[in-house]
Amino acid sequence: MAATCKWKSCKETDEGAYIVKFSNGLVKNAKHLDVKLFKHEDEVNPRKKNRRIVVAESNRLPYVGTNFGSGSLQCNNLCRYFVGVLDKSTMQLNVHNAQLFNMLPLIPGESAVDDNTKQAETYREKVDALIEAFGTTRQKRALTSRRLNEVGNETLQQAVAQAASNVIVQKGVKALRKEVIETEAQTETPLCLPCNTAAEKPEDVYPFDQLLSPNEFAALKDVGMKMATLTPKELQKMRDEGSPQVVLRFLESLPSEDAARDRLSRCAWYLSFLIKISLQKRSVSFKFGTENDCPKIILNKVLKNFTVESFNNSRLRNMVTVSMRMKLVSHCLALLLHMGDQTANLTLLHRDMDIRDTKMLELAKAMGLTLSRHTVSSGEEEGIKDEHRIASLVLPLVHYERRMERRKRKKMT
Repeated sequence: MAATCKWKSCKETDEGAYIVKFSNGLVKNAKHLDVKLFKHEDEVNPRKKNRRIVVAESNRLPYVGTNFGSGSLQCNNLCRYFVGVLDKSTMQLNVHNAQLFNMLPLIPGESAVDDNTKQAETYREKVDALIEAFGTTRQKRALTSRRLNEVGNETLQQAVAQAASNVIVQKGVKALRKEVIETEAQTETPLCLPCNTAAEKPEDVYPFDQLLSPNEFAALKDVGMKMATLTPKELQKMRDEGSPQVVLRFLESLPSEDAARDRLSRCAWYLSFLIKISLQKRSVSFKFGTENDCPKIILNKVLKNFTVESFNNSRLRNMVTVSMRMKLVSHCLALLLHMGDQTANLTLLHRDMDIRDTKMLELAKAMGLTLSRHTVSSGEEEGIKDEHRIASLVLPLVHYERRMERRKRKKMT
């Protein structure tokens, strides 16, 4: 029996045919389904006016299908589908434009989220998703480790925040501010240098007994005597061998009084030994102390207070680190103040200890010393003058404001 067909173009009617496909099987009785069609309310926007949602509800589970989003079929964008509807009364076949819908079950408790409401993925999240899908074993292991570290950091931050809030509640903001001010005042004199801020005399600010105890000072008797009896020829030999200039200045002008001469010569030897220790690139051993005729009590003190034990090549070594070196500089400066009537030449000291002058100035400011400049004549060539930085301990101590400026990094060329 022949049937005639009548074509209806898309322009003649807005309604088309909607063909649904269920993802988990076929429907035996379509009459038991309550099917509804929803269209977007914005009929002006060309991207939204054609969006449709088909909902098929049954007694057991509802199904939802869309022609947009991740759950839609991409074939609607690549092909055009048509469906023929036969009118049995007139025996005419009408052809309509059709769209395919993939019906997915909607589990109770879950909500269908529109793509517009989803939070946009970052570049890192996209890369992580690619690594999870196509990455190597090494990349996946690194991704898992990074995620575990992120969780650990979040947990640590929460714990620190909770502990900080507990401390603030217990002590109060005023008490904490007071503690911070006291701590900053104590740390302004760095590297555990003994300091008495309540001293009434300049010589008591950095007590000599805490730099050299009576027993240690007594142990320096023999080496101090050798220093006191050096001849001008021996002093010249020391200068040629590169001995510290700041030490030679004191040895060249030792006082004639026996007690003062003995005290200054002992301090000069101890100062020279501390400078030698600070210049050591390798480890400091007991052999180093024996070569310099160092008393055992002095060597034990230096190894304990100015070196750090390091295990290297199956041996325990005493190393002079950067922090220990600065500690040595601070002790040498405090000792120089006692040797020079609370006045010290910073220029000679930073040259002898091979540190930058800026570091030396920062240390002197941290100790509250008064800074000045003094022009001296060079002994090597006549007519040449050199400007030296002089530090003096004057009460009350000077409080310098710290500069918080950061150094500008050099641009790569």
